[in-house]
Amino acid sequence: MFIRFASAASALTLAAVAMPAFASDAGAAEAATDTTQDEEIVVVDTAADDTAVAVRAIAPIDLATATGQEETPAITVSGSATLASDYRFRGVSQTDEGMAIQGGLTISHSSGFYVGTWGSNLAGWGTFGGSNMELDIFAGYAMPVGEGTLDVGVTWFMYPSGADTTDFAELYAKLSGDIGPIGLTATVAYAPQQEALGNAFPVGAAPDPGDKEDNLYLAGDIVYGIADTPISLKAHLGYSDGNPGLGPNGTSIAPTGTYFDWLVGADVSPIEGLTLSVAYVDTSITEAEAARIRPNFATLAGDSISDATVVFSITASF
Repeated sequence: MFIRFASAASALTLAAVAMPAFASDAGAAEAATDTTQDEEIVVVDTAADDTAVAVRAIAPIDLATATGQEETPAITVSGSATLASDYRFRGVSQTDEGMAIQGGLTISHSSGFYVGTWGSNLAGWGTFGGSNMELDIFAGYAMPVGEGTLDVGVTWFMYPSGADTTDFAELYAKLSGDIGPIGLTATVAYAPQQEALGNAFPVGAAPDPGDKEDNLYLAGDIVYGIADTPISLKAHLGYSDGNPGLGPNGTSIAPTGTYFDWLVGADVSPIEGLTLSVAYVDTSITEAEAARIRPNFATLAGDSISDATVVFSITASF
C-alpha cells in the first residue's frame, strides 16, 4: 500500500489541463463545421435537451512523460497479519508448539530508512519473565550494493508486562540479491552482552544472577520462484552461538550454547496480498541436550520445543 504526497498546485494543474472545454450553444454549429482543424470532433447528445453539443476530444496527458520522470512515493507503508500453527524462532517454539497470531507494520522512506514493529503471542519456555507477548521494534537502512541490497539495522525485542531483564537489543546486517528466479539472502545478527542473555542458571553450576552474555546468529536463505506459477520454494540454514544455559527468566536465544536450525518449505500466493505457507522446521539440538534444561525447554506434555515439526501459516499483507 502506497501513500503518495503531492502538492496542491500539481493537482490543480492536472485538473486544468485534463478538463475538456465545452462549446457554448451559440458556437456549437461553428465548432461542428470547422474542418480546418486536425483535432477530432465528438458529438455528445445531452440529456438536458436535444441540442447536439460539440466537444473536442483531448488526449489524456501523462505527467511522467511530460516531465520526463515518474512520480515515486516518498513514504511507503506496508504491513501483514499471520495465523500460524506454531511460532518458531530460530527453530525453537515460542508458543509451546501451539498456534500464534502475528502482525507487523513497516514505514519506509524513499531514502532507504525504515522503522517498524512486529508482535506475536507467546506461551511456555520460561514464561518470558511473565509476559505472554513479544513486541519487536526495529529500524534500519537499506541501500543498493552492486546488483543486490544491503540492509542494516537494530531490533529491540520486548516482552510487555514481563521482567525488566527480559528485553534485549540485536544488531543485524542482511545482504540479498537475485540470480534469475533465485533469491539469496545472507544474515549476520549480533546481540552485545546484556543481562537478558546472561547465563543466570548455568547447567550443573550455581546460579549467577546479573551475568551478561552476547549472542551471534548467522543464516542463509534461498527462494526459488517457479516460472508461470504462484509457487515459491524456500530453504533456510541458521547457526546460533550464545548462552549455553538459561537466562534470568529461564530462556536463552541459544539454549545449548551452539546449534543449527534449518527449514525447507513452499509459499503459494493465489492472489495478490495472500500467502499460504508450509515448512518443515528442525534443529540440531538433541534430546539429551533438551533434557538438561527441562522443565523450561518442554511443552506441558513434556516434549522438546526444538524437535522437528511442520508449520502451516496464512499471511495477508498490504
